[in-house]
Order: sequence, then C-alpha cells, then structure tokens
Amino acid sequence: MNTTSQPGTKGENTYTFDAFVEKRASLDWYKDEPFLQKAAETFMGDSFESVHEALLSFSPKVSSKWNQLAERIARPEVRPYMLHFDAFNNRIDRIVRPHEVHQLENGVFGEGLFSSKMPAWESFVKRMLIHQLGEAGVTCPLTCTHGLVAILEQCPDENYPELYETLMHTKEGANGEFAIGAQFMSEIQGGSDLPANVLDAVPDGKYYRLYGNKFFCSVAHADYAVVTAKMADTNQIAAFIVPAWLPGDKEKEKRNGYEINRIKWKMGTAELPTAEIQYNGALAYPVGPKDKGIATAVGIVLTLSRLEIGIACAGFMLRASREAELYADFRTVFGKKVKDYPLSASKLNKIKDAAERTTAGAFKIYDLFLKLDKPLNPGLHADRPLEVRKQLFNLRALVLMQKICATNEGAEVLREAISMFGGHGVMEEFSSLPRIFRDVVVNEQWEGPRNLLLTQIYRDIQRVSDWYKPSDFVSNVLQGAKQQVIEEFTEQLVLLLQKPVIGEVSDASLQAAAEWDTFCDQFFKVYQTVARNEVHGVS
Repeated sequence: MNTTSQPGTKGENTYTFDAFVEKRASLDWYKDEPFLQKAAETFMGDSFESVHEALLSFSPKVSSKWNQLAERIARPEVRPYMLHFDAFNNRIDRIVRPHEVHQLENGVFGEGLFSSKMPAWESFVKRMLIHQLGEAGVTCPLTCTHGLVAILEQCPDENYPELYETLMHTKEGANGEFAIGAQFMSEIQGGSDLPANVLDAVPDGKYYRLYGNKFFCSVAHADYAVVTAKMADTNQIAAFIVPAWLPGDKEKEKRNGYEINRIKWKMGTAELPTAEIQYNGALAYPVGPKDKGIATAVGIVLTLSRLEIGIACAGFMLRASREAELYADFRTVFGKKVKDYPLSASKLNKIKDAAERTTAGAFKIYDLFLKLDKPLNPGLHADRPLEVRKQLFNLRALVLMQKICATNEGAEVLREAISMFGGHGVMEEFSSLPRIFRDVVVNEQWEGPRNLLLTQIYRDIQRVSDWYKPSDFVSNVLQGAKQQVIEEFTEQLVLLLQKPVIGEVSDASLQAAAEWDTFCDQFFKVYQTVARNEVHGVS
C-alpha cells in the first residue's frame, strides 16, 4: 500500500524557515550594517572613502564563505586533538585540526592585517567583521599575533637577528605565508599573577633555555610565542620569543625543546587549541629589558589583547542584533510577528542600543590609540609632557574598562538575542549565537578577569592622583556628556577613592567594592553613549 503523503494530506505541516535562512545567508555584514558604516565615516575622517571601498570588497567573503567555514569548524566531532607520536614512536605533538580551519586561517592571515601595507583603520574594521565569526579557530590567534608583532616592533635588538626574522614572518609574511603568534604567560600557581612565574630561563651563551611548565597556553599551534619566565637565580621576570620549531625542524615535526601535555577542554572558543606545555630546554630569545618583562608583556601584549576583546564584543553584538531583528520580523506567533510584541520590541531595542554603544566606544578608543605617539607603554613614563601622560592614562583606563564592561554586557546581549529565537535559539545548527555566547564568556576571563582589572583601575587612579586629579580624569574622559552627569561621576569617584574598595574584607569594604563595580560599569556606558551620539550627530 502506498503511504506517501500527498499535498493536502491530513496532518501535513508545510511550515518552512527557508525565507529567514535565505535572507540571513544573503546579508553582507558591512554593506547591510549602516551604523557600522556611519561609525567608520565619523572616526576615519579623510581616509574613509578608500577604506570604505576596501571593506565593501572584503565583506562578502567574511559574511558568506568564511562564515560557512566557521560553522563547519565548530562541529564537536572536528575539534582539535593531540597526536603525540608518529608511527615510529617519535614524539611529534601534532595538533590535529580540521581542513576547514586551515582554509580559513590561510584566508584570514593572508589578508596581512598587520602589514605596513594595511591602513590601521582598514585592519580595525576587517577584524571587527572577522570577530563576527566567533572564535572559529582564528580570532584569538589573530589577536595574539598582533601582540607579538607589537612587542617585536617596540623592542628591536640587533643582537638577536632572529627577532627581526620573526617580525617579518608574522607582519609581512615569508614566501606567501604569514606566521602565527601566541602568548604563554599563565602558570598553575599564578594565573594572572605573573610575578609568581617560576618557569626558569637559564643562560646559554647569548640565548636562553626554558625549563618548566606553562599551564594555560592558547594558540598552542602557533609558530612563535611570547613567553614570560624567571631569570635563573633571580626574582626578575623577563619576556622571551620562543619559536615552535628551530630552522628546518617544522617539516620533521621536531619541536623546539618542549612537549604539549594535553589540550584543555573549555566552555567556549572550543575550536582554539589551548594546551599545557612542558619546556625541557627550549631555545628562547629575550625581548625588551630583562628586568621589565612583566611591564613589557602587560603594557604591550596584554594591552592589545584587551583592546581587541572590546572590538570582538562589538562584532558579537552587531551580529546578535542583526540576526535577532531578522528573526523577529520573520517569525509569527499567536497571530503577530515577534517584533510586534512590546516586550520583544523592548528587548530588540536594548540589544541594538548595546551593539551601537559598544561599536561606537570601540571606534572612539581606537581613535585615541591611533592619535597617541607610542600608546603601548610598560608603565607610565614621567618624561612625557603632562597632557600626553594624561591621554595615555585615559587610554590605559578605557582599555581596561572596555574589556570588563563589554564582555559582561556582551554575555547579557547574546543571552537576550538567543531568547528572541525561543526554543530554536539554543539549537546550534539553527543559530551561531549560542556558540558566540560561550566565546564571549570565555573572553571575559582572558587577559585578567573582572575583579582583577577593577582592582587595577582603582589602584591606577589612586597612583596618579598627585598629577592627574580625579575631577580632571572624569571631565576629560566624559567630554561631550552633560555637565550634570560629569559632576555626579566626579563626586562619586572622589568619595570612592576614600573608601576601602581594596584591602581587608569587612562590611564597609564589601559595600565599597560593590559600589566601585557599579561605578565603572555606569561610567563606561556614558563614555560609549557619548561616542554613539557622535556617530548619530547628536550633541
């Protein structure tokens, strides 16, 4: 008997998501994002036209082909795994990754985003678009490579020609291939507490050999890594560049004096190999002053990583807002489109507001970054003019605030956007937002968790108060906000600096700590709002 369903058969359901899926797939993440274009035009000035054309050419690739690759890379069955030995019992520690990630990696790094040929603003927006893929196995490596390039540019040393070769390989490429950088700093006993590092750096002629363990090493597949280590028989922490392979050894899969113990199982950024590494005499090249390794690593490498996390959050929120609005306009429930219910419309507005504020704030901070001479500094130099020192301090504080506030709000925005899809929102073949949600939660922990950075901001403001009054700091950073708002934040800051925000735990310190957390969040949102108003032309 033929039981094939015929059109009109009782119980047949002809509902389809095709219209939504097709429209989502056809979106151009730059061309169809008017606020992003307007922000670019506002902050780029005369360079906008040429960069705009480059972005129009670039965006279809990331919006379509690269997005498809990112979806395949995210499948749990293709996540990275270790192959410790070859067939002949040689230790190779090969990190096996899917073919698609190599395709995407070659495309992304092949753009030469840190090359001297690439305008800074063009690189900035391209990276914001790439971050909309989520981690995809490429965005953390891209961020770490930026930090490695920066430290090599800022700390050249002709005694080590290998440093220049590494710079050229990562920045400009060699034989058509761009190398990938990493930063291995965390140890099991310290985490963000770099002064607690015990990895030993032992002199070997003019070079060094590293001995010990790094417990949390993202981008474990990188070609080069910035590694912090304690100089043997001293308490000084220095920074080093460590190649994954010495010349001629990559093809043999013979690593440079270290072993990869295992790959971590993480909540998010699962496509990214994060490993534990055991150094057994790895050859290392010192970079920067040997007695200022922590200041060099934090002031240059980690500052850029924290800055990039803010850019990533803008990308995450733009995508969340775009896809939530698209679905809310498509989906009909109880006879009305989702977007036509007040509670849904309110959430969509909240998501859009956060996306615009975060995007505008990221542009405004990067604008300050580009305008300052040598913005990446190990510490605050007293030899700079006072007004320059104030601007450098503004940048330092804003990068930290952006990192903690954008990641915190990013998780909230992604969760709200997921809720707009109802039950389908948590189906990972239906939407990328759950995956990106996990990525933003992991980003909140990268490069210093919230409490650590809140403490750092508080201490920084206290430390400079003899030459940078809190009232001046507030009025300078919030320039463009209403005077009443500036006065209110000034009053709050002055009072908080007199309270026990840091120190021993007590009822008073707990209350003060909570107030400081709230203050930083609200303060930074005003900064973002000023930036968004600049984009919209609102005074």
